[in-house]
Amino acid sequence: MNADASPSVALPVQPADITAAARRIAGPVLRTPLIRLPLPGEIYAKAENLQRTGSFKLRGAFNAVSRLGEEQRARGVVTHSSGNHGQGLARAAAMLNVPATIVIPEGAPQVKVERTLAQGARVVRCGASAREREEAAQAEAEAHGLTLIPPFDHPDVIAGQGTLALEIMEQLPGVRNVLVPVGGGGLISGVALALGTLADQVKVIGVEPELAADAAQSFQERRPVSWPAELTNRTRADGVRTQQVGALNLPIILEHVHGFQTVSEEAIEAAARFYLTEARLVAEPTGALTLAALLSLAEDHPLRSSGPTVVVLTGGNADGSYLAGLLDS
Repeated sequence: MNADASPSVALPVQPADITAAARRIAGPVLRTPLIRLPLPGEIYAKAENLQRTGSFKLRGAFNAVSRLGEEQRARGVVTHSSGNHGQGLARAAAMLNVPATIVIPEGAPQVKVERTLAQGARVVRCGASAREREEAAQAEAEAHGLTLIPPFDHPDVIAGQGTLALEIMEQLPGVRNVLVPVGGGGLISGVALALGTLADQVKVIGVEPELAADAAQSFQERRPVSWPAELTNRTRADGVRTQQVGALNLPIILEHVHGFQTVSEEAIEAAARFYLTEARLVAEPTGALTLAALLSLAEDHPLRSSGPTVVVLTGGNADGSYLAGLLDS
């Protein structure tokens, strides 16, 4: 447990929910590899860019949809997403024969929109702010009787994302540090809960862009802090443009996360380039966040020298023009 954590509160997700989710998603969701990176020390990438749909988001989406009743499945599901949760929910719904509507904000990478459509989902566009996204998704739910499955602030989504930590523990029993990108907090809350209760020797560190560091500020001030969309939308890491960490996620973060790091846009680009040219892995900007944080540290920093460290490469759904730019720069 984080030594500076606030007093324990009743958490919305328990470790048993994560182990149950792991059984539920086994098969439809891939067990992604840990890949040792060509860096000094024992540094591994948890390659969720190799997941079906190219992102970890399928974990939480499949767990949530699979727990719906028959009547809810027949009516369908809806969410709001900048892309990866939308793709994950669309794919999970298709696997389970459930209609899906995905509300995607303007400005999301076109490759994510196209891949969501390719899963057979109906796409509705909206404005970029959190309020516009949430209102559009709620309107679709009410108009068509759909079940809303939000991208991070949902117990079944948190539990599904936490299955990633169970795999890390099995693949690397001696792991000492895990770095996780943070947007709304669904992934880090699931991962931190699993590790904090089942492997409390592991330090969990959240990573955000400097231009969208609302979760880091919330962690520091021990309270929910919101950033306006015009600030968070400045970062290329579109998967973490969320303006405020989820209400269900923050208590878990405060209890089980050990710290935060923020990184520059230049560091994100350098990390994505390293993945592409040195590790032969495709990382979208959000997926490169954790490596960007690690590369900014001296080689003798505890996160690089205290034992095996895992950087979660959350996704690889990058536009071709972005990847070409990495090679040209």
